[in-house]
Amino acid sequence: MMMSGGAFSGRSSSREVDGDTFGRVYDKRVIMRLLPYVRPYKLFAILAFISMLVYVGSQIAIPFLLKYGIDGPIDKGDFRGLLMVGGVFVVVALGGMAANYFQQMFMAKVGLGMLYDLRRAMFGHLQKLSLSYYDKTEVGRIMSRVQGDVWQLQELMTVVIMTAADLLSLGGIIVMLLILNLKLGLITLAVLPILGLTMGIWQPFAVKAFLRIRTAISIVNGALNENITGVRVVQALNRQPRNLREFDEKNTEHLRANLWAGKLSSSLLPAVDILTALAIVLAIYFGSGMVQGNEIAIGVLIAFIMYIQRFFDPIRNLTMQYTQLQRSMASGARIFELLDVEPDLVDRPNANNLPKLRGGLELKDLSFSYSASADIVGLDREDDSRNGRNGTANGASEVPDVLKNLSLHIDPGETVAVVGPTGAGKTTLVSLISRFYDVPREKGAILVDGYDIRDVTRSSLAGQMSMVLQEPFLFSGTVRDNIKYNHPGASDKHMVEASKAVGVHDIIMQLDEGYDTYLAERGVNLSLGQRQLLSFARAIVADPRILILDEATANIDSYTEMLIQQALQRLLRDRTAIVIAHRLSTIRGADKIVVLNQGEIVEVGTHESLMDQDGLYAHLYSMNYASMEEETAEAGEAAGT
Repeated sequence: MMMSGGAFSGRSSSREVDGDTFGRVYDKRVIMRLLPYVRPYKLFAILAFISMLVYVGSQIAIPFLLKYGIDGPIDKGDFRGLLMVGGVFVVVALGGMAANYFQQMFMAKVGLGMLYDLRRAMFGHLQKLSLSYYDKTEVGRIMSRVQGDVWQLQELMTVVIMTAADLLSLGGIIVMLLILNLKLGLITLAVLPILGLTMGIWQPFAVKAFLRIRTAISIVNGALNENITGVRVVQALNRQPRNLREFDEKNTEHLRANLWAGKLSSSLLPAVDILTALAIVLAIYFGSGMVQGNEIAIGVLIAFIMYIQRFFDPIRNLTMQYTQLQRSMASGARIFELLDVEPDLVDRPNANNLPKLRGGLELKDLSFSYSASADIVGLDREDDSRNGRNGTANGASEVPDVLKNLSLHIDPGETVAVVGPTGAGKTTLVSLISRFYDVPREKGAILVDGYDIRDVTRSSLAGQMSMVLQEPFLFSGTVRDNIKYNHPGASDKHMVEASKAVGVHDIIMQLDEGYDTYLAERGVNLSLGQRQLLSFARAIVADPRILILDEATANIDSYTEMLIQQALQRLLRDRTAIVIAHRLSTIRGADKIVVLNQGEIVEVGTHESLMDQDGLYAHLYSMNYASMEEETAEAGEAAGT
């Protein structure tokens, strides 16, 4: 997926499985971009680092204290001195425990604070991105950024501190070994080349194993999400047994990947343990001779053995932290790549707010095409197929226009129906009027009460315009919350009036808690028709000057639609309405009917005048609308009886 702008643009492919790549262990760009998110918590970061130093110091000091106690008070029989050494030993041990506790606590504060700020920044940025971005980006990829990648990056601070601690521990232990006895230290460290060779052989296999695990779990999660989301289709087609077999295959691959990674991890531990034992054997063999020759004291040999045992623990940790750093850097690159995406639609500098609208609309030589290089799957997919869009760039910067030289004047308060065959450009037209996409200056203009909508703030336009879509979307929350979604300050009286106007008030009052009834995700505890009626009420409570209905009655039964049409006669009074519909009842009541075909306006008029012309509208009417009229009439008769 090629993203516009920023240092990270163009780094990922649209076919890439999110979270399944490993970056560099250190990526300066990611670190520099991350610093502003660490800065508010720099005090906690400093305290975590100081606590880490204290903890590492305590771990290095303990073997030295044992050496001092053995070679000093114990060797000399100084009981009082031994008590003092023992007291210091206890203080150092307790101090190390306390430092480790505070280190973990402060790291958690920094990591969780970064997690909060990053998610907040990403959510705010996603709210600003244009619809064209969502047209070309899968929801799963966005969720992977906001959830998985942010979580991986949150772990970065912990990993950095732990890595620093392990590196300091290694450095401190090596220094202490060499200080205690240079000769014995060099002999003991002779195993390091073997250890390095072992790690060099093991690491590539480990990276592949961890990558295989993440790829497998991504596939498992994708299958799980798909089957849960499409559970109605699955059960309707009785695909459960076959889906279970396919899921078992994916789940089995995930199991095998984990087992293989477990074997690799398990194989490293014996190798490290063998090298640890070899180093201890070397220390004992050569060290015992030095003790007998009075080159070193017995306490030095014991300290050597303890340091060797502690030496290999950080190495095990660093091996795992290496892959974690790679994943964190890759996640950081993807996160900042998303944050660098510039919205396609932005208000121009010093754009003015629209005054209160009367509702006049004008299209002036309007043409529009989707950028093929964006590789988008637009709202109007059927428009795309009819106008030659195939979803790939094919080396061209633009595809043929979806809309071509449209000119139309709509008076305030008019109800205009937009009709046409599938793929004519109807949804694209209302998307442009709503300013979901901006029209290039050379491609014409859309005026509202004489104002070019590109020269005003979109918020002031959207605040006086409402849209009801074919697929109603309700949010988790109460009925009240959904109706007042963008107007929480609306009075309950206004909310009830809007509900009554669209015929949904009685339905709401039959619910368990009326307007305080909690709706499940997407409102699935209501019927499709009831959800659509609520979306009508949500649009009306805003008291818009311009109302757009995009196939808004397509999923409502004929009787319910008849009730809505009666309500709309009142609702649309003194409002400008643009209605896309295939049903005759909506179209016949319009002041003006605009017929689109292949992105062009081919007919404009009333129902009667267009029928008299015997053109495309009359043809569509005879094929599609007559049967719907009969259906509506039958529903009305049934209701009357």
